Amino acid sequence: MVGGGRGATVEHCVHAFDALHSHFRRAECPPPAFATDEEYPLFVTWNKRDGDGHAQLRGCIGSLRAQPVLAIKDYALSSALQDRRFPPIDEAEVPLLECTVSLLTDFEVARAWDDWELGRHGVWIDFVDPQGSARNATYLPDVPPEQGWSKHETIDSLVRKAGYHGAITNRLRGAIRLTRYQSTLSKLSYVEYTQICARSGAATR
Repeated sequence: MVGGGRGATVEHCVHAFDALHSHFRRAECPPPAFATDEEYPLFVTWNKRDGDGHAQLRGCIGSLRAQPVLAIKDYALSSALQDRRFPPIDEAEVPLLECTVSLLTDFEVARAWDDWELGRHGVWIDFVDPQGSARNATYLPDVPPEQGWSKHETIDSLVRKAGYHGAITNRLRGAIRLTRYQSTLSKLSYVEYTQICARSGAATR
C-alpha cells in the first residue's frame, strides 16, 4: 500500500534509533512496532543538540521514490554514517541526537519555479545547466522556514545544492522543472527514546 497509512509516527523514529543503537552494539535490530505493508518516499534526518539547545544537522538521506516503510532502518544508518557532507556520527554523540522521519505525499508538477507554498510544500527541482549537465536537488517542507528563506532564496540554494556554481539567472530559474510535495513527520529526541524504552520494559536498545 503506497502512502495509505496515517503518516509518520513516533514508532518510526524509535525504529531509526533502534537501528543506530544496534549498529554500534553489533546487535540485531528489534522488529518495528508499526505496520510494514506500506510504501512511501521517505527521509531520515539526524540533528545534534548543543548545550544551548540549538540543532545542528548531522545527516539527512532518503528517497523521492516510494520505498517499503521498513527502509527507515537503512536510511537511518546511511544518513547517520554515509552523508558525505558530514563526518559519520559516532556513538558518543547518540545521547545528543534528535531523529526526524518524514513520509512524503501529494507529488505535483508545478506550473513555475515559484508555484508552491513556504512551510507547506517540499520542492524538488530538475534542470539542465548551461554546460548541458542535468542536475536535481530537493528540500523538505520544513527546511526553508527553519532557514528563514524566501521562495527565491530557497530555489537559488537548491541550485547550488545541485552542484551548479555558475550565475543563477532568470533564464535558468525559468528552465527549472519543479515538483512540489507534502510530508508528515515525526520527531524524537534520544531522551524521549530512552523514556519509551523504559515504559516498554526494554533496555535502551
